[in-house]
Amino acid sequence: MSIIIVSDVFGKTAELIKLSEELNANTIVDPYNGANMKFKSEAEAYSYFIETIGLDAYLAKLINVIESGFTGITLIGFSVGSSTIWRLSEMVSSHIVKRAVCFYGSQIRNFTSVDPLFDIELIFPKSEPHFSVASLQAELAKKQNVKAIKVDYLHGFMNYHSSNYNQAAYKEQINWLSTNASK
Repeated sequence: MSIIIVSDVFGKTAELIKLSEELNANTIVDPYNGANMKFKSEAEAYSYFIETIGLDAYLAKLINVIESGFTGITLIGFSVGSSTIWRLSEMVSSHIVKRAVCFYGSQIRNFTSVDPLFDIELIFPKSEPHFSVASLQAELAKKQNVKAIKVDYLHGFMNYHSSNYNQAAYKEQINWLSTNASK
């Protein structure tokens, strides 16, 4: 069993490394090849990601990691990492990726035609500024292999660097992941 963490636009931070250690993850996939970018804000991180990397390149990077020989994979993604996993989910069978847990993948709204080939749990925040979380959740929950839930926290609640970080929610989700990620 392999656990792979797929980062958000902040990339590989000390806090994400700590999270991966807590979950005994095998690796972290991030857009910046492991460099700590030390972004000063979410806006700066998102802008840099969109201008220099983009979802297509991030997807290609994730595919390369998946194809490097991991088996029985559980993917855990955050924000653009979740959206990247969502796009991957129609390309890779459940023989390779066992399941995925995706936190606040807001770009998923642009890829609703995806039909996942493996079990994927989508954890949406209580609201998003650019779309109706409830509508997207309802639409995606109808798909096979998808469980879509909404939590009472905001986008970024798992990321120490986010203005929406919520320590209690983080601990709650880490406890849940610790017992459920490898199932």
